[in-house]
Amino acid sequence: MPLNPKIEDWNGRTVWLVGASTGIGRATAHALHERGARVVVSARSAAALQAFVQAHPGSQAHAVDVTQPSSLREVADEIVRTHGGLDLVLFCAGVYAPMRATEFNLEKAVWHQQVNYVGALNLLDAVLPHLLRQSHGHLSLVSSVAGYRGLPKALAYGPTKAALIHLAETLYLDLSAHGIGVSVINPGFVATPLTASNEFHMPALLTPEEAAQAIVKGWAKGRFEIDFPRRFTNWLKALRLLGAGPYFSVVRRSTGL
Repeated sequence: MPLNPKIEDWNGRTVWLVGASTGIGRATAHALHERGARVVVSARSAAALQAFVQAHPGSQAHAVDVTQPSSLREVADEIVRTHGGLDLVLFCAGVYAPMRATEFNLEKAVWHQQVNYVGALNLLDAVLPHLLRQSHGHLSLVSSVAGYRGLPKALAYGPTKAALIHLAETLYLDLSAHGIGVSVINPGFVATPLTASNEFHMPALLTPEEAAQAIVKGWAKGRFEIDFPRRFTNWLKALRLLGAGPYFSVVRRSTGL
């Protein structure tokens, strides 16, 4: 049974994708543009955004830094003034750097928090008044399977993704009664500039385009959690059922760390 209103027809819908200069965000923006959506893309790189607009006639770009709440509010207000509302908002901004406790770096850890989690809060501050006023729309947060349980080298990244999963669940409980859909996207490994820094084998690796198709399909089915590829995510979900001791043992054997 779908937990959200199904989004099957994108023609004429206004969508704002934050973190859309590369990777999953850009591929999803492309997929929605192909389906007839009015696409607005945001990220820090103005050059990358303009390249997207040139390749996708009718789309719009607004450069923003998700750590600056005022800039997000200004863009949200401008989109609503121009298009009359927001049908979907996707938070896909994120940073990732491998980190273990033996190499702890406070500055990098806080940087992950500010972009990956506080950035999402800043976006909520910008769009929730509009979504609540219009009593419809969809809010989607890109988290990760790294948020399911603790993993080696994910000391800075993993906790921010766990926070996004928790945030999405709470948002759903609060907003579904107001006609607003909420979903959390938990990809496995996707070949993006972020994962390019990984020095280990990434099982079931997908392209950004494959990830975008899975996301759009999840919205069409009205899913709350959109996780992929299922052959990989189902295995990780099963590990969540293990007690601490067995879980740590399985992870150490699987990763060699």
